[in-house]
Amino acid sequence: MCQKRAIFKPMTDEERQNLKQRCGESWKLVLRFLLAGEACCRREKSQAIAGPGHSIAVTSTGVVYSFGSNSSGQLGHGTTEEEWRPRQIRSLQGIRIIQASAGAGRTMLISDAGRVYAFGKDSFGEAEYGVQGTKLVTTPQPVESLKDIFVVQAAIGNFFTAVLSREGRVYTFSWGKDSKLGHQTEPNDVEPQPLLGALENIPVVQIAAGYCYLLCLACQPSGMSVYSVGCGLGGKLGHGSRTDEKHPRLIEQFQLLNLQPVVVAAGAWHAAVVGRDGRVCTWGWGRYGCLGHGNEECESVPKVVEALSKVKAVHVATGDYTTFVVSDDGDVYSFGCGESASLGHNSVAEGQGNRHANVLSPELVTSLKQVNERVVQISLTNSIYWNAHTFALTESGKLYAFGAGDKGQLGIELVNNQTERGNPERVDIDLN
Repeated sequence: MCQKRAIFKPMTDEERQNLKQRCGESWKLVLRFLLAGEACCRREKSQAIAGPGHSIAVTSTGVVYSFGSNSSGQLGHGTTEEEWRPRQIRSLQGIRIIQASAGAGRTMLISDAGRVYAFGKDSFGEAEYGVQGTKLVTTPQPVESLKDIFVVQAAIGNFFTAVLSREGRVYTFSWGKDSKLGHQTEPNDVEPQPLLGALENIPVVQIAAGYCYLLCLACQPSGMSVYSVGCGLGGKLGHGSRTDEKHPRLIEQFQLLNLQPVVVAAGAWHAAVVGRDGRVCTWGWGRYGCLGHGNEECESVPKVVEALSKVKAVHVATGDYTTFVVSDDGDVYSFGCGESASLGHNSVAEGQGNRHANVLSPELVTSLKQVNERVVQISLTNSIYWNAHTFALTESGKLYAFGAGDKGQLGIELVNNQTERGNPERVDIDLN
Protein backbone atom coordinates (compact mmCIF):
# COMPACT_ATOMS: atom_id res chain seq x y z
CA MET A 1 0.00 0.00 0.00
CA CYS A 2 2.91 2.36 0.69
CA GLN A 3 4.22 1.67 -2.82
CA LYS A 4 1.01 3.09 -4.30
CA ARG A 5 1.69 6.51 -2.74
CA ALA A 6 3.27 9.15 -5.01
CA ILE A 7 5.97 10.25 -2.57
CA PHE A 8 7.03 6.71 -1.66
CA LYS A 9 7.30 5.34 -5.22
CA PRO A 10 10.58 7.01 -6.30
CA MET A 11 12.40 6.26 -3.01
CA THR A 12 15.42 3.96 -3.03
CA ASP A 13 15.41 0.92 -0.74
CA GLU A 14 17.75 2.73 1.63
CA GLU A 15 15.48 5.79 1.79
CA ARG A 16 12.47 3.55 2.43
CA GLN A 17 14.24 1.80 5.30
CA ASN A 18 15.27 5.17 6.77
CA LEU A 19 11.65 6.34 6.66
CA LYS A 20 10.52 3.10 8.28
CA GLN A 21 13.08 3.69 11.06
CA ARG A 22 11.73 7.24 11.61
CA CYS A 23 8.21 5.76 11.85
CA GLY A 24 9.03 3.42 14.72
CA GLU A 25 10.07 0.49 12.46
CA SER A 26 6.44 0.03 11.36
CA TRP A 27 5.22 -0.05 7.75
CA LYS A 28 1.74 0.62 9.10
CA LEU A 29 3.00 3.92 10.56
CA VAL A 30 4.79 4.73 7.29
CA LEU A 31 1.44 4.35 5.49
CA ARG A 32 -0.32 6.52 8.08
CA PHE A 33 2.41 9.15 7.67
CA LEU A 34 2.07 9.16 3.84
CA LEU A 35 -1.74 9.30 3.86
CA ALA A 36 -1.82 12.05 6.50
CA GLY A 37 0.52 14.24 4.42
CA GLU A 38 -1.58 13.82 1.29
CA ALA A 39 -4.80 14.58 3.15
CA CYS A 40 -3.82 17.84 4.80
CA CYS A 41 -1.67 19.43 2.07
CA ARG A 42 -3.62 18.58 -1.12
CA ARG A 43 -0.38 17.35 -2.64
CA GLU A 44 -0.89 15.90 -6.14
CA LYS A 45 -4.22 17.78 -6.31
CA SER A 46 -5.28 21.19 -7.57
CA GLN A 47 -4.90 24.10 -5.16
CA ALA A 48 -5.21 27.88 -4.99
CA ILE A 49 -3.11 30.09 -2.72
CA ALA A 50 -4.28 33.58 -1.68
CA GLY A 51 -1.02 35.37 -0.94
CA PRO A 52 -0.44 38.94 0.25
CA GLY A 53 -1.49 40.89 -2.86
CA HIS A 54 -0.84 38.04 -5.30
CA SER A 55 -2.26 34.61 -6.04
CA ILE A 56 -1.00 31.24 -7.21
CA ALA A 57 -3.14 28.44 -8.69
CA VAL A 58 -1.85 24.93 -9.37
CA THR A 59 -3.80 22.51 -11.59
CA SER A 60 -4.09 18.81 -10.81
CA THR A 61 -1.56 18.17 -13.60
CA GLY A 62 0.99 20.51 -12.01
CA VAL A 63 0.62 23.58 -14.26
CA VAL A 64 0.99 26.91 -12.40
CA TYR A 65 -0.91 30.17 -12.94
CA SER A 66 -0.22 33.43 -11.12
CA PHE A 67 -1.89 36.85 -10.95
CA GLY A 68 -2.05 40.03 -8.87
CA SER A 69 0.67 42.27 -7.45
CA ASN A 70 4.07 41.80 -9.08
CA SER A 71 6.30 44.60 -7.78
CA SER A 72 9.02 42.10 -6.84
CA GLY A 73 8.56 39.67 -9.73
CA GLN A 74 6.62 37.30 -7.45
CA LEU A 75 4.38 36.16 -10.33
CA GLY A 76 7.32 34.51 -12.09
CA HIS A 77 6.65 35.86 -15.61
CA GLY A 78 9.97 37.67 -16.02
CA THR A 79 8.36 41.10 -15.48
CA THR A 80 7.26 43.31 -12.59
CA GLU A 81 3.88 44.21 -14.09
CA GLU A 82 0.57 43.39 -12.38
CA GLU A 83 -1.58 40.67 -13.91
CA TRP A 84 -5.37 40.92 -13.56
CA ARG A 85 -6.07 37.55 -15.15
CA PRO A 86 -4.54 34.14 -14.35
CA ARG A 87 -1.43 33.71 -16.50
CA GLN A 88 0.51 30.47 -16.88
CA ILE A 89 4.16 30.50 -15.80
CA ARG A 90 5.62 29.32 -19.11
CA SER A 91 9.19 28.77 -17.92
CA LEU A 92 7.98 25.83 -15.79
CA GLN A 93 6.92 23.75 -18.78
CA GLY A 94 7.97 20.14 -18.28
CA ILE A 95 8.09 20.56 -14.48
CA ARG A 96 5.13 19.22 -12.47
CA ILE A 97 4.39 21.39 -9.42
CA ILE A 98 2.62 19.73 -6.47
CA GLN A 99 2.60 22.50 -3.84
CA ALA A 100 2.87 26.30 -3.64
CA SER A 101 3.44 28.90 -0.94
CA ALA A 102 3.08 32.68 -1.20
CA GLY A 103 4.53 35.34 1.10
CA ALA A 104 4.98 39.10 0.95
CA GLY A 105 6.60 39.68 -2.46
CA ARG A 106 7.77 36.09 -2.70
CA THR A 107 6.61 32.73 -4.08
CA MET A 108 7.90 29.18 -3.62
CA LEU A 109 6.88 26.15 -5.66
CA ILE A 110 7.64 22.47 -5.02
CA SER A 111 7.96 19.98 -7.89
CA ASP A 112 7.05 16.29 -7.82
CA ALA A 113 10.81 15.61 -7.92
CA GLY A 114 11.27 17.41 -4.59
CA ARG A 115 12.92 20.51 -6.06
CA VAL A 116 12.08 23.97 -4.73
CA TYR A 117 11.73 26.97 -7.06
CA ALA A 118 11.63 30.51 -5.66
CA PHE A 119 11.02 33.93 -7.20
CA GLY A 120 10.24 37.48 -6.10
CA LYS A 121 12.24 39.04 -3.28
CA ASP A 122 15.65 37.42 -3.03
CA SER A 123 15.27 36.65 0.64
CA PHE A 124 14.07 34.11 3.14
CA GLY A 125 13.62 36.84 5.79
CA GLU A 126 11.13 39.65 6.18
CA ALA A 127 11.40 42.47 3.64
CA GLU A 128 9.92 45.20 5.82
CA TYR A 129 12.83 44.93 8.22
CA GLY A 130 15.63 45.35 5.75
CA VAL A 131 17.23 41.91 5.95
CA GLN A 132 16.36 40.89 2.39
CA GLY A 133 18.74 40.82 -0.56
CA THR A 134 18.40 43.66 -3.03
CA LYS A 135 18.05 41.38 -6.04
CA LEU A 136 14.63 40.62 -7.52
CA VAL A 137 14.13 37.24 -9.17
CA THR A 138 11.37 37.45 -11.78
CA THR A 139 11.33 33.84 -13.03
CA PRO A 140 11.30 30.59 -11.01
CA GLN A 141 14.84 29.58 -9.99
CA PRO A 142 15.82 26.34 -8.21
CA VAL A 143 16.92 26.93 -4.61
CA GLU A 144 20.43 25.48 -4.74
CA SER A 145 20.84 25.15 -0.97
CA LEU A 146 17.91 22.67 -0.98
CA LYS A 147 19.08 20.50 -3.86
CA ASP A 148 20.10 17.63 -1.56
CA ILE A 149 16.79 17.67 0.33
CA PHE A 150 13.66 16.12 -1.25
CA VAL A 151 11.09 18.78 -0.26
CA VAL A 152 7.31 18.17 -0.21
CA GLN A 153 6.02 21.38 1.41
CA ALA A 154 7.12 24.99 2.00
CA ALA A 155 5.63 27.54 4.39
CA ILE A 156 6.52 31.23 4.26
CA GLY A 157 6.10 32.98 7.62
CA ASN A 158 7.12 36.46 8.67
CA PHE A 159 10.90 36.65 9.18
CA PHE A 160 11.50 33.05 8.11
CA THR A 161 10.69 30.25 5.68
CA ALA A 162 10.30 26.56 6.54
CA VAL A 163 10.38 23.47 4.35
CA LEU A 164 9.35 19.89 5.03
CA SER A 165 11.29 16.96 3.58
CA ARG A 166 9.82 13.75 2.20
CA GLU A 167 10.88 11.82 5.29
CA GLY A 168 9.23 14.34 7.63
CA ARG A 169 12.17 16.55 8.66
CA VAL A 170 11.67 20.31 9.06
CA TYR A 171 14.27 22.86 7.93
CA THR A 172 14.12 26.63 8.37
CA PHE A 173 15.89 29.56 6.73
CA SER A 174 17.04 32.65 8.63
CA TRP A 175 15.20 33.83 11.74
CA GLY A 176 17.84 32.19 13.88
CA LYS A 177 19.18 35.23 15.73
CA ASP A 178 19.02 34.78 19.53
CA SER A 179 18.31 31.15 18.60
CA LYS A 180 14.63 31.95 17.97
CA LEU A 181 14.33 28.66 16.12
CA GLY A 182 16.93 26.65 17.94
CA HIS A 183 19.91 27.48 15.74
CA GLN A 184 22.49 30.26 15.91
CA THR A 185 22.25 31.91 12.51
CA GLU A 186 21.96 35.42 11.17
CA PRO A 187 18.55 36.77 10.06
CA ASN A 188 19.49 36.72 6.37
CA ASP A 189 21.03 33.24 6.38
CA VAL A 190 20.09 31.42 3.17
CA GLU A 191 21.24 27.96 4.25
CA PRO A 192 18.49 25.61 5.48
CA GLN A 193 18.95 24.59 9.11
CA PRO A 194 17.30 21.47 10.57
CA LEU A 195 14.79 22.22 13.30
CA LEU A 196 16.41 20.80 16.42
CA GLY A 197 14.87 19.46 19.61
CA ALA A 198 11.81 17.27 20.11
CA LEU A 199 11.09 16.72 16.40
CA GLU A 200 14.52 15.45 15.38
CA ASN A 201 13.30 11.84 15.41
CA ILE A 202 9.56 12.31 14.90
CA PRO A 203 8.21 12.52 11.33
CA VAL A 204 6.21 15.67 10.52
CA VAL A 205 3.39 15.51 7.94
CA GLN A 206 2.46 19.20 7.65
CA ILE A 207 3.92 22.59 8.57
CA ALA A 208 2.07 25.90 8.94
CA ALA A 209 3.75 29.29 9.39
CA GLY A 210 2.26 32.43 10.91
CA TYR A 211 3.64 35.67 12.28
CA CYS A 212 7.00 34.61 13.79
CA TYR A 213 5.92 31.08 14.70
CA LEU A 214 5.67 27.62 13.19
CA LEU A 215 3.26 24.73 13.80
CA CYS A 216 4.18 21.13 12.96
CA LEU A 217 1.69 18.26 12.65
CA ALA A 218 3.60 15.13 13.69
CA CYS A 219 2.91 11.43 13.27
CA GLN A 220 3.68 9.22 16.29
CA PRO A 221 2.82 5.63 17.27
CA SER A 222 0.33 7.02 19.79
CA GLY A 223 -1.37 9.13 17.10
CA MET A 224 -1.13 12.60 15.59
CA SER A 225 0.15 15.56 17.61
CA VAL A 226 1.03 19.24 17.15
CA TYR A 227 4.28 20.99 18.09
CA SER A 228 4.84 24.75 18.07
CA VAL A 229 7.93 26.95 18.12
CA GLY A 230 8.69 30.67 17.93
CA CYS A 231 6.95 33.79 19.23
CA GLY A 232 4.29 33.23 21.90
CA LEU A 233 2.51 36.61 21.75
CA GLY A 234 -1.24 36.29 22.28
CA GLY A 235 -0.88 32.67 23.37
CA LYS A 236 -0.65 31.44 19.77
CA LEU A 237 1.81 28.62 20.62
CA GLY A 238 -0.94 26.90 22.61
CA HIS A 239 1.00 26.11 25.80
CA GLY A 240 -1.03 28.18 28.26
CA SER A 241 1.45 31.07 28.33
CA ARG A 242 2.72 33.88 26.09
CA THR A 243 6.38 33.00 26.30
CA ASP A 244 8.51 32.26 23.23
CA GLU A 245 9.69 28.71 22.54
CA LYS A 246 13.16 28.30 21.02
CA HIS A 247 12.62 24.61 20.31
CA PRO A 248 9.51 22.75 19.15
CA ARG A 249 7.25 21.91 22.10
CA LEU A 250 4.33 19.50 22.18
CA ILE A 251 0.90 21.14 22.61
CA GLU A 252 -0.45 18.90 25.36
CA GLN A 253 -4.03 20.18 25.34
CA PHE A 254 -5.10 17.85 22.50
CA GLN A 255 -4.53 14.79 24.69
CA LEU A 256 -6.70 16.37 27.41
CA LEU A 257 -9.41 17.06 24.81
CA ASN A 258 -9.02 13.51 23.44
CA LEU A 259 -8.64 15.05 19.97
CA GLN A 260 -6.51 13.60 17.14
CA PRO A 261 -5.38 16.57 14.97
CA VAL A 262 -5.46 15.92 11.21
CA VAL A 263 -5.13 19.46 9.76
CA VAL A 264 -3.33 22.44 11.26
CA ALA A 265 -3.56 26.10 10.18
CA ALA A 266 -1.44 29.04 11.37
CA GLY A 267 -2.96 32.49 11.09
CA ALA A 268 -0.93 35.63 11.70
CA TRP A 269 -1.81 35.69 15.42
CA HIS A 270 -4.07 32.69 15.95
CA ALA A 271 -4.16 29.03 15.00
CA ALA A 272 -6.69 26.29 14.33
CA VAL A 273 -6.84 22.51 14.12
CA VAL A 274 -9.38 20.02 12.78
CA GLY A 275 -9.64 16.73 14.66
CA ARG A 276 -10.29 13.31 13.13
CA ASP A 277 -13.76 13.42 14.71
CA GLY A 278 -14.54 16.72 12.94
CA ARG A 279 -14.17 19.01 15.95
CA VAL A 280 -12.43 22.38 15.43
CA CYS A 281 -10.08 23.96 17.98
CA THR A 282 -8.76 27.52 17.88
CA TRP A 283 -6.35 29.45 20.07
CA GLY A 284 -4.24 32.62 20.16
CA TRP A 285 -5.23 36.25 19.83
CA GLY A 286 -9.03 36.49 19.59
CA ARG A 287 -9.25 39.95 18.04
CA TYR A 288 -12.36 40.58 15.88
CA GLY A 289 -13.72 37.17 16.90
CA CYS A 290 -11.30 35.14 14.79
CA LEU A 291 -11.39 32.25 17.31
CA GLY A 292 -15.14 31.78 16.87
CA HIS A 293 -15.92 31.62 20.60
CA GLY A 294 -18.39 34.53 20.49
CA ASN A 295 -15.98 37.06 21.99
CA GLU A 296 -12.60 38.72 21.36
CA GLU A 297 -10.76 37.03 24.24
CA CYS A 298 -7.34 35.44 23.80
CA GLU A 299 -7.03 31.69 24.38
CA SER A 300 -3.57 30.39 25.28
CA VAL A 301 -4.49 26.71 24.86
CA PRO A 302 -6.58 25.09 22.09
CA LYS A 303 -10.31 25.40 22.78
CA VAL A 304 -13.10 23.56 20.96
CA VAL A 305 -15.37 25.88 18.93
CA GLU A 306 -18.69 24.91 20.53
CA ALA A 307 -20.76 26.76 17.92
CA LEU A 308 -19.58 24.15 15.38
CA SER A 309 -20.55 21.15 17.54
CA LYS A 310 -23.13 19.97 14.98
CA VAL A 311 -20.67 20.33 12.07
CA LYS A 312 -18.16 17.66 11.05
CA ALA A 313 -15.22 19.72 9.80
CA VAL A 314 -12.66 18.39 7.31
CA HIS A 315 -10.61 21.50 6.52
CA VAL A 316 -9.67 24.78 8.20
CA ALA A 317 -7.90 27.90 6.90
CA THR A 318 -6.70 30.94 8.83
CA GLY A 319 -5.75 34.45 7.78
CA ASP A 320 -4.74 37.62 9.54
CA TYR A 321 -7.74 37.78 11.90
CA THR A 322 -10.06 35.44 10.01
CA THR A 323 -10.93 31.74 10.02
CA PHE A 324 -12.76 29.47 7.56
CA VAL A 325 -14.02 25.95 8.22
CA VAL A 326 -15.18 23.48 5.55
CA SER A 327 -17.56 20.68 6.59
CA ASP A 328 -17.66 17.14 5.22
CA ASP A 329 -20.73 18.02 3.14
CA GLY A 330 -18.96 21.00 1.54
CA ASP A 331 -20.55 23.78 3.60
CA VAL A 332 -18.28 26.69 4.51
CA TYR A 333 -18.32 28.71 7.75
CA SER A 334 -16.31 31.85 8.47
CA PHE A 335 -15.67 34.22 11.37
CA GLY A 336 -13.40 37.08 12.41
CA CYS A 337 -12.47 40.37 10.79
CA GLY A 338 -14.92 41.48 8.11
CA GLU A 339 -12.61 44.01 6.47
CA SER A 340 -12.37 43.94 2.64
CA ALA A 341 -15.42 41.63 2.47
CA SER A 342 -13.15 38.57 2.65
CA LEU A 343 -15.50 36.57 4.93
CA GLY A 344 -18.06 36.17 2.15
CA HIS A 345 -21.04 37.40 4.20
CA ASN A 346 -22.34 39.82 1.62
CA SER A 347 -25.75 40.69 3.07
CA VAL A 348 -25.39 44.26 1.78
CA ALA A 349 -26.82 43.14 -1.57
CA GLU A 350 -30.13 42.40 0.14
CA GLY A 351 -29.96 45.79 1.83
CA GLN A 352 -29.27 44.54 5.33
CA GLY A 353 -26.26 44.83 7.54
CA ASN A 354 -22.66 45.70 6.82
CA ARG A 355 -20.60 43.24 4.86
CA HIS A 356 -17.49 44.56 6.61
CA ALA A 357 -18.87 43.69 10.06
CA ASN A 358 -16.79 41.45 12.31
CA VAL A 359 -18.26 38.01 12.98
CA LEU A 360 -17.65 36.61 16.47
CA SER A 361 -19.18 33.15 15.98
CA PRO A 362 -19.08 30.81 12.94
CA GLU A 363 -21.61 31.76 10.28
CA LEU A 364 -22.52 29.75 7.20
CA VAL A 365 -21.18 31.46 4.05
CA THR A 366 -24.50 31.36 2.21
CA SER A 367 -23.02 33.03 -0.89
CA LEU A 368 -20.97 29.85 -1.48
CA LYS A 369 -24.13 27.72 -1.39
CA GLN A 370 -25.08 29.39 -4.70
CA VAL A 371 -22.23 27.65 -6.54
CA ASN A 372 -24.15 24.37 -6.08
CA GLU A 373 -20.99 22.38 -5.66
CA ARG A 374 -18.95 20.95 -2.86
CA VAL A 375 -16.09 23.21 -1.69
CA VAL A 376 -12.89 21.24 -0.99
CA GLN A 377 -10.37 23.97 -0.17
CA ILE A 378 -10.37 27.53 1.17
CA SER A 379 -7.30 29.75 1.04
CA LEU A 380 -7.10 33.28 2.41
CA THR A 381 -4.50 36.00 2.80
CA ASN A 382 -2.41 35.46 5.89
CA SER A 383 -0.53 38.72 6.25
CA ILE A 384 -0.93 41.78 8.44
CA TYR A 385 0.24 44.12 5.68
CA TRP A 386 -2.41 43.50 3.01
CA ASN A 387 -6.14 43.69 2.41
CA ALA A 388 -7.31 40.10 2.44
CA HIS A 389 -8.87 38.03 -0.32
CA THR A 390 -10.26 34.50 -0.27
CA PHE A 391 -10.45 31.55 -2.68
CA ALA A 392 -12.91 28.67 -2.62
CA LEU A 393 -12.01 25.66 -4.75
CA THR A 394 -14.71 23.15 -5.67
CA GLU A 395 -14.57 19.41 -6.23
CA SER A 396 -14.60 19.78 -10.01
CA GLY A 397 -11.74 22.31 -10.03
CA LYS A 398 -13.74 25.53 -10.31
CA LEU A 399 -12.23 28.50 -8.48
CA TYR A 400 -14.26 31.28 -6.84
CA ALA A 401 -12.76 34.50 -5.43
CA PHE A 402 -13.97 37.30 -3.15
CA GLY A 403 -12.51 40.05 -0.98
CA ALA A 404 -9.90 42.66 -1.92
CA GLY A 405 -8.91 42.83 -5.57
CA ASP A 406 -7.06 46.13 -5.84
CA LYS A 407 -3.92 44.51 -7.32
CA GLY A 408 -5.65 41.98 -9.55
CA GLN A 409 -5.25 39.22 -6.94
CA LEU A 410 -8.82 37.97 -7.46
CA GLY A 411 -8.10 37.13 -11.09
CA ILE A 412 -11.25 39.07 -11.99
CA GLU A 413 -11.50 42.44 -13.77
CA LEU A 414 -12.99 45.05 -11.42
CA VAL A 415 -15.02 47.92 -12.87
CA ASN A 416 -16.05 51.47 -11.86
CA ASN A 417 -13.28 52.02 -9.28
CA GLN A 418 -14.19 48.82 -7.43
CA THR A 419 -11.49 47.53 -5.09
CA GLU A 420 -13.23 44.38 -3.84
CA ARG A 421 -15.91 41.79 -4.52
CA GLY A 422 -18.28 40.78 -1.74
CA ASN A 423 -19.80 37.81 -3.58
CA PRO A 424 -17.80 34.76 -4.72
CA GLU A 425 -17.11 35.14 -8.42
CA ARG A 426 -15.84 32.48 -10.79
CA VAL A 427 -12.20 32.90 -11.86
CA ASP A 428 -11.68 32.03 -15.52
CA ILE A 429 -9.44 29.01 -14.96
CA ASP A 430 -10.04 25.25 -14.71
CA LEU A 431 -7.82 23.58 -12.14
CA ASN A 432 -8.75 19.94 -12.80
